This record gives sequence, structure tokens and C-alpha cells, in this order.
Amino acid sequence: MASLNPWGKLDEVQNERLMTRLKTRKRITIIAISSIVLVSIIVGAVVGGVSHNKNKSSQQNDNVSSMASTIRAVCNLTLYPDSCISSLSPYAAKRNALKPQDIYKMSVLVALNELSGASDNFLKSETFNNINDPAAAKALQSCHELLSLAFDHLNDTLSIAESSLLDAFDDLRTWLSSAGTYQQTCIDSFENITSNTALWKAAGQNLNNSTRYTSNSLALISSLENSITSLGAIGKRRRLMGFGDDNEYPSWLSSSNDRKLLHKSAPKIKVNVVVAKDGSGKYKTIKAALKAAPEKSKKRFVIYVKKGVYKENVRVEKTKWNIMIIGDGKDATIVSGNRNFIDGTPTFQSATFAVFGKGFVARDIGFVNTAGAAKHQAVALMSTADESVFYRCKMDAFQDTLYAHSNRQFYKECDIYGTVDFIFGNSAVVIQNCNILPRRPMNGQQNTITAQGKVDPNQNTGISIQNCSVMPWGNLTGINTFLGRPWKNYSTTVFMESNLGGFIHPNGWMPWVGTTAPSTIFYSEYNNIGAGANTNNRVNWQGLKLRLTSKIVTKFTVKPFIQGNKWLPAAAVPFKAGL
Repeated sequence: MASLNPWGKLDEVQNERLMTRLKTRKRITIIAISSIVLVSIIVGAVVGGVSHNKNKSSQQNDNVSSMASTIRAVCNLTLYPDSCISSLSPYAAKRNALKPQDIYKMSVLVALNELSGASDNFLKSETFNNINDPAAAKALQSCHELLSLAFDHLNDTLSIAESSLLDAFDDLRTWLSSAGTYQQTCIDSFENITSNTALWKAAGQNLNNSTRYTSNSLALISSLENSITSLGAIGKRRRLMGFGDDNEYPSWLSSSNDRKLLHKSAPKIKVNVVVAKDGSGKYKTIKAALKAAPEKSKKRFVIYVKKGVYKENVRVEKTKWNIMIIGDGKDATIVSGNRNFIDGTPTFQSATFAVFGKGFVARDIGFVNTAGAAKHQAVALMSTADESVFYRCKMDAFQDTLYAHSNRQFYKECDIYGTVDFIFGNSAVVIQNCNILPRRPMNGQQNTITAQGKVDPNQNTGISIQNCSVMPWGNLTGINTFLGRPWKNYSTTVFMESNLGGFIHPNGWMPWVGTTAPSTIFYSEYNNIGAGANTNNRVNWQGLKLRLTSKIVTKFTVKPFIQGNKWLPAAAVPFKAGL
């Protein structure tokens, strides 16, 4: 994730590109006016439209004018209004009438078409077909997979939009946020290819339009949700579906059987397959057991992994849904690997254990990357799986230990060890009741616990750390340790109700570039305890919020931050729903 020199300056081209997104606040007046127009449009769509008694010619002229005004008003809500208007106008010209759903669907189709062309360019263009550097070839391989995932997520949003757009805002924002993250990760994959920096620029140029169109779709769905909620059309419905108690369960672990599974000890659980190194199970490797799991199953498939060290790099593929892996304890059942950046593996491919299939659950198991500090980026666990849960697990490495890449994730009672940026990514993730354990880094390095990668203000992403213990693992004398640093321009991280050890640097946070941070970040500390929780000498950043009300901080708790509208009735790992 970070460069070979983890304290180096970002490339000015990337920084300049990211900074163009800082103009949102200047559009407040435009947005206010446009929102009025949009609300009017939505009212018509929700109520069923308004009939007009005009002659045919006049009505056609009014329709053309109305559609043009509608496109302009809606597009002014995006980060890239010019690209929005130019891409949607040809589609709108062919329609006799437009509803908000139509505009949104058109924007996703535009993004899909552009992403398809950009993906083909990676396969066909001369720039990417004449790669001799093995590291660059692996980065290209990562891009192919990432763009495939982005395409899947855009398709998912389109299919839902066609059936019940107004009932799926949480899902839509999550998947569109992830689609944007996949494309950004593709670009970032080439950032560290020092042998050919032109590849990084070419990747950014190739995906320039598709990332903008994806951002436009995200802005449209966000403004649509906000407008409808302001009308009260769905606000009451969503409150009625909320949590009733403080302790609830994430609904992606949805059945009563799942609840029972997580309240039994592993050997007593009725499992589908057993993995054991000594041959006492059906399989000797986790890979083999996963290969036997059904494709896109709507039922839980339980794999019990007996104690032992399993030296294998494991992938839960995107077609393996609702997998549950249970070990004999985070220090007894260990998955171990050593892939790393220095030896030629991109960060995205370095994980010892990588999860892509939605609805994944892990319990009582450890994930370790043994590459060591000298190998720099070396991920122990990566999850890009929507609605994934890790309960009583261990993530053990140095730099980039836990890659909470994208989608919605929840961690409970886990131990997380690391040095540089060791909790990072751009998911919507809540880490609750965990032990966060900075360890001694390489000479000359400093510890940064988090590096959050939000690149778009409309993404519903961030790292929320609640009721955790942040304590040193070993002797950190002489080592500066910070709560985090802003990886991207809208980096969002909250530490709340946690115990922060006195080894935390008084400044609290470290800049990525220069001496300050973009004003667009959102960092917060709320109701923490311990010697490291004293905020008197924190950095003076506009984006660091130290006196927020509980109402604002609550937005980053489990109930509002990572719930989908289909998650609420559910069951599994117990968690605190709010503050």
C-alpha cells in the first residue's frame, strides 16, 4: 500500500488529481438549488407523476426542456458535472420522460460501458502488452481481477436498481463505493513499479473516465437517498427496521443455525467438512476444502480446521458464498504464508488469507504473514467480501497486516499486530473489542496504526475502532507510534471508547505528505481512556474532530455504519449496536 520508502512523498500527479476533488464545498449554493429540483422530481416519481393538459407539441417541448434541466440539476450534485452531463445527455435525448431511477440507471450503464472499454485497453494496448518486469506483470494481473470485481459490483447495483431502487440504498452505496475502490486499487498497483513509472500514469489515464462515471453514479444515489429521506418517504420505514437492543448480531449471518454455530465449541458443531494436517479429516488443506464448497450457496457451508500450522496461501473465491471457517483457537489453528512486496508480489496479492466471497465468517483462527519487517508490505488477511465477519481471530504481520479492502466488514475480539499502516483499506469496517498491538518496526521506521483509503466524499467507507485496547507488543522505547495517517484525501477514521496506551505519540496523527493533512479528511477521537487518550497536544488539522457530539459519532457505530437494509433481523457474533 505504501511505497518502498513508507515515509516518501506521493507523486505530485496523483496528489494533484486527488486534490481536484476538493471543490465540493464551493458548490453548496448550486447543490442547495439543485436539491430542490431533485426533490420535486422525486416527489413526482414517488407519487406517480403529475398529469398535464397541454397540446402534444407544447408537451414535447416541455419534456425536452424539462429533461435537459433535470440532467443539469442532477449532474451538478456530482464531483464531475461536465462529464456527467455529456455522458447522460445522449441517453436522455432518446427518452420521453425521466424518473430519478432512470437517470441513475443510465449513469451506471455509462460507467459499465466505459469500464468495459478500459478493461479491454489493459488487454490490447501496446503499453500494457509489452511488459517485461515481473512486478509490473503481477500488477497487471491484479488489475484484471480488480476490474472484474468492479464490473460485478456495477452489475449488481444495476440489477437492484431495476427492481427496488428505493429499498436498497445501503447496498447500492456500498457496491458503488467498492467499484470505485477496485479501480483505484488497480491504479495504485502500478504506483510502486519503479522500473516503469509511465505504467502508473497510463493506468490512471485509462481509468480516468470510468472512475469519474462511477463517482457520478455514487453521487446520484447518495443525493437521491438524502432527498427521499428528507421527504420522510423511507426514514420511518428504516427506523422501524432498526435494532431494538444494545447487543445484536450482523444479519448477514442470518439464520438461527448461524447463531447456534457461534455459541458452540468447534468440535461439537455440525460441520460440512473437516480439515486436519494429521489426516483425521476429509482434507489436509484448507484450499482443498474450499474447492469442495458449493458455488454461490445461500446456505452456510462450515469448514472446521483442526489445530496446526497450515502453510498455504488461501483464497475464498468470489463465487464461494456463505463460507464459515472455524478453528481450534487463534493461537492453535494458524494459516501461515510469506508473500511480500520486496520479493515481487503486489500488496493486493500478498495476503496469506484473502476473502472475496460474500457472507464469509471466520472464528477462532489465526492469519500470519511471516515475511518480517524487512519485506515491507506483507498482508496477513485481506477481505474484500461484503458482509464478512471475523470473530476471535488473530492477524499477525508487520507492515500492512490487515487489508480491510472494501465492502462491509466486522471484527470482534481479534488480536491485530503490526507496524506501518497495519490496518488499512477502504471498506466500511467496525473493529470492536479487539486488541490492537503495535510492535517494533525496522530501524528508522515509525508505527502508524491506520491508513484509510477513501477517495470520494460520497463513499460510505471508513475505519471505526470501538472499545478496543491499543497497547504495545514488546519494547517500543524510542519508537513513535501514531493512530494513523491519511492515505487518501477523504481518509476517514474514528477511535471511540477505546483504551489508548501512553506510548501513543502526543500528536496522535501523522501526515502522509508534508506537515499537515487535507482539510477533507475526517478523523475523530471520542471518549477514549488511558494515558494515550490525552488530546491536548494533538495535531492542529481542520479534519481532526476532537469535540464531536455523541449524535455524530454514533454514525460510525455498527447500527448505522455497516448495516444493510437486509441485515437487521439477523444473528451471529454478538456486538454493540451503538455507543
